Amino acid sequence: MARKVIDTPSEDVVAAAKSARAEKRGPFAGIVLFLKQVIAELKKVVTPTRRELWSYTAVVLVFVVFMMAIVYGLDQLFSWLVIFVFGTPAT
Repeated sequence: MARKVIDTPSEDVVAAAKSARAEKRGPFAGIVLFLKQVIAELKKVVTPTRRELWSYTAVVLVFVVFMMAIVYGLDQLFSWLVIFVFGTPAT
């Protein structure tokens, strides 16, 4: 099972952001700081195990099939209602 990590920024990232905000820098320094923070956040990402990945995939597929069934049922109901109210088109 994936680790449960509380999403709090590390102290060094917060300190770097505060010091960078306090200093007047050019626009490229802001972009570099942003990219450093993005990389720091990406290092926190936990990759699911193979078993978790199969489980997540199965849940998504079951949900999609369920939603397709609901949409198909509503489509059939509304088409029947339209034919009932307006009749079949004249040929």
